[in-house]
Amino acid sequence: MAGRPICPGPVTRRMALQVGAIGATGLGLPDLLRMRAEAGLPSVPNDTAVIFVWLAGGLSHIDTYDMKPDASDEYRGLFRPIKTNVPGIDVTELFPLHAKIADKFTLIRSMRHRFSDHGGGSKRVMTGREPKTPTGTVNDSPAIASVVAKFREGTAGAMPANILLGDAGRAKADVYALGSAYLGSGFNPFEVDGDPSNGKFKVNSISLREAQKSRMEGRWKLLEALDQVRRDIDATGSMAAMDKFNKQACELFTSPETRNAFDLSQEKEHTRRRYGMHSWGQRCLMARRLVEAGSSFVTVALENPPQTEASGKSRDGVFYNWDCHAVNCDVFVDMKYRAPSYDQALTALIEDVYDRGLDKKVLIVATGEFGHTPRLEYKDVKGRKQPGRDHWPHAFSMLVSGGGLAMGQVIGSTDTVGNYPKDRTLTPEDLWATVYRHLGIDTSTFIYDLSSRPIPILPTGKPIKELFG
Repeated sequence: MAGRPICPGPVTRRMALQVGAIGATGLGLPDLLRMRAEAGLPSVPNDTAVIFVWLAGGLSHIDTYDMKPDASDEYRGLFRPIKTNVPGIDVTELFPLHAKIADKFTLIRSMRHRFSDHGGGSKRVMTGREPKTPTGTVNDSPAIASVVAKFREGTAGAMPANILLGDAGRAKADVYALGSAYLGSGFNPFEVDGDPSNGKFKVNSISLREAQKSRMEGRWKLLEALDQVRRDIDATGSMAAMDKFNKQACELFTSPETRNAFDLSQEKEHTRRRYGMHSWGQRCLMARRLVEAGSSFVTVALENPPQTEASGKSRDGVFYNWDCHAVNCDVFVDMKYRAPSYDQALTALIEDVYDRGLDKKVLIVATGEFGHTPRLEYKDVKGRKQPGRDHWPHAFSMLVSGGGLAMGQVIGSTDTVGNYPKDRTLTPEDLWATVYRHLGIDTSTFIYDLSSRPIPILPTGKPIKELFG
């Protein structure tokens, strides 16, 4: 195998469909690259990128970015707002690091849609479209990240355009409504799961197991012999094209540049510690490395709160994601537990992007699928009334940073208790119109469904004008 990359050879279209996303094994990538070229997909020679921080379960806006200190106790809860370095912008007392860099982010407080189920809400946000069903996370329309991949895949060498970083067993397209639907599984995210702060962490998709090497070596030699015969009888030049796509696919798994992008050990120790030596912090750091290396859209799923206590154990009153129902957790205990890691990881990402001069190239978005009810609910749990908040898509907040956009402001507002937008009502389509503009993708462009029907990549929505100064 001297000098020979360990990489599978050509596969059929049927095999590609059976394998599914490239994150599973990578076997379908040559065909996918070839099909993109055959389809004449437009390229977007633009190095801009998005880091999408996904707070699965839904961020409680009233406990974080849209506090109502003058509301009654049944709404406002235990936490109080603190001032930031931008007059007029406040955030929860649980986010002291946010307060120091409010000039580097903008809060949008008036997002809304009408899907209160996690599945429907996730699909609504991730696709920018009304899903056909209000539940479930299998998309009937492609996620925005998949559309971006359709335009961007292959524009940055071997790096995948669309990447998902998440917990072990959870970093799957259909968990978060990130599926590519009728675009085909080749545009699903490259899936990377696990805890990058763990010394044993590795990206299995680009690290072939030792047990596979001898088998792959034999297969490579056989395919090499067969390919020579096929080249000899090919009169159209198509085999040379196939060689090109196989080479590009192999580079994804063998190039030093790709491997280095996922290797956090190359970062300085103080940088890693600034992000936090936990799964959330190191996942955000990896996202920054990936967009620097050329990826266009990296989704960072922050679900299970990192085990920040010395004991390394979870505790009562804390849930695995941001879904703060009273039956799931004590919303105040839960927020106290997860807020420090989120505050640290997200602000480190924002500061790092600015410090490295990436703030025009990289747009950061942090949001969940909806907010949670401003009015508290209670459930009897272990003999006490446990406070929580239910799903609430009618008003929620999100944070944006970078992208060369206007920072240090609040866009939109909600009523006195945070139930509904009071002004500047926005929808996920408006967010995605903004993202597409940042990425240089024309929203009037069409994609095609399985019946070859032209579909606009975004049915409605306008770039959020306040972000463009």
